[in-house]
Amino acid sequence: MKKAERLNEMLRFINQKQSFTLKDLMYEFQISKRTALRDISSLEEMGAPLYAEHGRFGGYRLLNSITLPPVFFTSQEVFALYFAMQALKSFASTPFQISYRSIHEKFLQEISQRHCEQIESLQQRVAFYHTEQMYECPQLEGILLAATQNKVLNIIYITPSKTTNRSIQPISIYAMNGYWYCQAYDLDKRAYRVFRCDRIQSLEESDHKPLEDLKDINIQNVHTLWKPTEKAIRFKCSITVTGVEKFKRQKFPSMKVVEEDEKLYLVGTYEPKESNFIIQYMASFGKSIRIIEPASLKDRLKEYYLDMIQHL
Repeated sequence: MKKAERLNEMLRFINQKQSFTLKDLMYEFQISKRTALRDISSLEEMGAPLYAEHGRFGGYRLLNSITLPPVFFTSQEVFALYFAMQALKSFASTPFQISYRSIHEKFLQEISQRHCEQIESLQQRVAFYHTEQMYECPQLEGILLAATQNKVLNIIYITPSKTTNRSIQPISIYAMNGYWYCQAYDLDKRAYRVFRCDRIQSLEESDHKPLEDLKDINIQNVHTLWKPTEKAIRFKCSITVTGVEKFKRQKFPSMKVVEEDEKLYLVGTYEPKESNFIIQYMASFGKSIRIIEPASLKDRLKEYYLDMIQHL
């Protein structure tokens, strides 16, 4: 990072912390003590009202909040933001109805002419291929707000076979393979569930009291809420490295890859009503997976392949 860029970031850092030490600057900006001292002198020359506190627990204190300069993006940051914005193009629905076109236009207006020319060059040399979103999700914003505000929702949920009324406490949302999903706790079934957001026809805030235990649950550890039912069927399959790569692209909380005697296995459970899903899922792995147990799952997969052959 160039010195001018570092000083710009440093102004924002100290304005937020109000008090800091040399070690804070050295750690945050990965600089030496000598460089940190020079930067503090430069900040004072720029008019930053800094006061040095001496002693064992001394450091620096900002006497008054300062007016920060306009945000300045480095070339690497401009490219990173541009790459991130491309993901918006593949979604028909995004939280708060974000428009890629309007964001893209504002972005180009704010960056320098040199960066605009570099972005134009990027567009001619870099392609982004995304899985297009399959269906609109008009309730996406409401689901996200409920997750961030720890609220319970009454929803009408539509599947190909039936329509149900559910009470859920949304935890997080994520996009995968062209669909938006909501990870939530189903208060009616008292279990963790994943809902397709486009299938949520309507929602309203519920009178149910939210579960306090879910406040500490986030998208990284939400899978810990999942528990199989007593009727769940356990399975075990040997899996190749190629199969593991595929599993990581589309994995479910009921499954995991384990290593035993230097061999890789896909293990997990599925509910009886999910048998059609698990068969299609296993078939998608091709030769990168081999069912070990249960035998009934292996027989069902053979029937699936034979049925596919008959349709050729």
